[in-house]
Amino acid sequence: MLDGVNRRFEEVEHTADIAIRVWGRDLAELFANAAYGLACQVVDPDEVGRTGFGEASPGSAEPLSRAIERSVELEAYDAETLLVAWLGELLYLGERDGCVFTDFDILEVRPTRLRAVVRGGPVRERQRHIKAVTFSDLEIVHTGEGYETTIVFDV
Repeated sequence: MLDGVNRRFEEVEHTADIAIRVWGRDLAELFANAAYGLACQVVDPDEVGRTGFGEASPGSAEPLSRAIERSVELEAYDAETLLVAWLGELLYLGERDGCVFTDFDILEVRPTRLRAVVRGGPVRERQRHIKAVTFSDLEIVHTGEGYETTIVFDV
């Protein structure tokens, strides 16, 4: 449910893994909020080194962290499979590039196709390691206010 504060996601109790409930006014916002919720499970988003693309950080004595930008294009059988593929791709790219993505421009999203640009940066320390995105009870539901889903991450 979206409220006046426009909540993006909330953590949900789960016996062994991590789960988040995610909202969005449309599929693009749902996918972006799910990706942000994933990032928040791994690190504090304020700790992600996102010094601009080629910009210097004023007054910083530490070496600059470079922002990382990647394009993502995915196709899948249905919206739920696409959501798992999307979040799984972000996990893979983050592991490969040693970063966490916290900014998401969804250029196109249909129930079977997604094109996006993601941005993030390196982190000093991760709060936890997520091994995979699961299909456990995954269902994207259309509500009167938009879309809602609960995602379970294997830790």
